[in-house]
Amino acid sequence: METLQIAEKIKERFPEEVLDVKEFRGQVSATLKKDRILEICRYLHDEPELYFDYLIDVCGVDCLGKKEKRFEVVYHLYSIKHRHAIRLKAEVEEKDASIDSVMPVWVGVNWHERECFDMYGIIFKGHPDLRRILLPEDWEGYPLRKDYPVMGPEKEWSGFLTVLDKAKRFREFEWHE
Repeated sequence: METLQIAEKIKERFPEEVLDVKEFRGQVSATLKKDRILEICRYLHDEPELYFDYLIDVCGVDCLGKKEKRFEVVYHLYSIKHRHAIRLKAEVEEKDASIDSVMPVWVGVNWHERECFDMYGIIFKGHPDLRRILLPEDWEGYPLRKDYPVMGPEKEWSGFLTVLDKAKRFREFEWHE
């Protein structure tokens, strides 16, 4: 099935949820409202002629100043059986930076959603273990947001000196063969 046909199937099934469909160099992106993302993903996974059994990636995008809704959560889906792919973009506003977790459909999305939370501050509702994955738990802010200071937080992270001390002791450690 051609990717534009897949986008049309999504529009037929969820006409109120599809905001836009774009094709560029053979890749199709469907921009969606966020409210029924779990239902849409379950449909794409469970429908036999679509069968998107592989979630390649989930990432965030900060569209600060470019769009009405600041964030997008982007899902790259692939069907191993049918060899077709599609990209879903769910718009997320800044004042309610949350969206449903798609872990009930693809359990492997666990760390992708955690990374998106860690870097952008987007909450994945229903995620069983939503906590930072790349940065320390006490880190302040979200480094991939466009308004995050280029030089990092104004004040130094409280665990910085501890990390430096551990690194110094590691370098001083004599390795024996």
